[in-house]
Amino acid sequence: MTENLLNDGFPFADGVLDGQTALVCGASKGIGRACALMLARAGARVVACARSADALDALVGLMHGDGHETATLDLEDLDAVREFASGRGTIHILVNNSGGPPGGPLLENALDEFEGPFRRHLHAAHTITQALVPGMEASGTGRIVNIISTSVREPIDNIGLSNTLRGAMASWAKSLSRELPPCVTINNILPGFTDTDRLGSLAASISERTGKPVNDVRDDWMSGVPIQRLIDPLETAAAVTWLCLPSSGAVRGVSLAVDGGRMRSI
Repeated sequence: MTENLLNDGFPFADGVLDGQTALVCGASKGIGRACALMLARAGARVVACARSADALDALVGLMHGDGHETATLDLEDLDAVREFASGRGTIHILVNNSGGPPGGPLLENALDEFEGPFRRHLHAAHTITQALVPGMEASGTGRIVNIISTSVREPIDNIGLSNTLRGAMASWAKSLSRELPPCVTINNILPGFTDTDRLGSLAASISERTGKPVNDVRDDWMSGVPIQRLIDPLETAAAVTWLCLPSSGAVRGVSLAVDGGRMRSI
C-alpha cells in the first residue's frame, strides 16, 4: 500500500502545491527524505538539505518534477544555517527535521551532551524560521511543520535526552503559533515507531544495554501498537503534506500523531 503513495495511490490532487517552494531539512533519509518526495509529487519545488551530498544527489533523481535543489548543510553550524536560510529567497513551506540524539538514561547525560542536539533541532529551527517568515508573510502564505515525536505527550523510556528536546520543540512551536502572521501556520508531526535507520539504531542501543535480542525489542514495541506494524515514512510524509495544503490554513499550533494508535492519551 505505502509504496503506491507516490504513484496511483497519491492521496492529493495533482499539482496542489504548484508554485510553492519547500525547504526540507534532514532530507537525505527517513522521514525527511519521504517528505521531500511527497512534497515534490504534490507539485512543490523542493530545496533538500542534509549533511550527505551523495544521498541528496540520489534523492533529486527520484523526485517528481524539476527545478529542485540540494544543499549540504550541518544544522549544528548556526552561522552557516543563518547564511543559508537568509539567501534562499521566498520559501513557502519549511519542514524542520533532524536526527535525534543517542538513546540512554537521562541521568547518564552530561550537560555538554545537550548542546549539539539542541543546536541542530531547536536552535536551527528557530534560526531558519526567523529568516523565512518575512518572505512567507510577503507572499501571503507559509507553512512550517516540525517533525518531533510522540514523546512530547508520553515520554519514551531510554531516550530521555530526546524526550527533553522534543518537548522543548513542541513548546516553541505552540508559542510561535500565537505570534506568527495570520497567513503562516506552524504545526508538529509526532511520529510513532517508524521504519527508519534511527529506529534501528535505538533498537540496537536498547539491545546492547539490556541484553535483549533486537527482534525482541521490536516485538515489545509492536505489542503496544494497534496496527501491529512499523509506520512507513511516506505515511508520515502524507500527514506533513496535508498540513502544507492551502486548505489547511485553519490548522495551527497542533501536534498531530502518526503513531498507529500507540499513544493512550486523549
